Amino acid sequence: MIGQLTGLVSHVEGDHCLIDVNGVGYVVSASSHTLGLLPRPPEVARVLVETIVREDAIQLFGFAEADEQAWFRLLTTVQGVGARVALAILSVSRPSLLWQAVHAEDRTAFTQAAGVGPKLATRLLTELKSKVARMPAPASMSGHVMASGGAGETAAKGGGSGTDGLEQDALMALEGLGFRRAESWPIVARLIGENAGAGLDVIIRLALRELAR
Repeated sequence: MIGQLTGLVSHVEGDHCLIDVNGVGYVVSASSHTLGLLPRPPEVARVLVETIVREDAIQLFGFAEADEQAWFRLLTTVQGVGARVALAILSVSRPSLLWQAVHAEDRTAFTQAAGVGPKLATRLLTELKSKVARMPAPASMSGHVMASGGAGETAAKGGGSGTDGLEQDALMALEGLGFRRAESWPIVARLIGENAGAGLDVIIRLALRELAR
């Protein structure tokens, strides 16, 4: 059972990446958020891994944050939610938003994901309510994707509730301009980490510059 991988990020494509560990390439599926936090190839990264063994395949799912991995496990306990659907949900809604959505009984955070209709979203809210009630509100920027600079350096260098608020404000503004959260999240998270102390207007301007490409 593989629980963590540390190696060179060979490439990132679509919904997965290839991590080279001592010459062995591991295909790791991940949310758009986690893929956006990976350092650029060929830098070294460390990802948390969930291994799913099936009769016909062994699949690896990677996570930048322990919160995201915990929610992946939680989501896949719900009937009708497989690994791919769980990743789709985590690509459009971060753990902090899912936690809030379950408490507020708001289906939107789930129905934005591919493969999740109103019926499944209602089931998610119903089955997760009692489980989430026992969980603390998740930290949003405790990244575990490590760049090669050292054990304390993460790809998501920002942290704390301040950056969380900035991130959410930026995402809401970009959503209002027509950009999907799934495509905006990785860019906004990285820009906040790279531009410590930057205000909302700066983050939005930089994000628009990249999204316009």
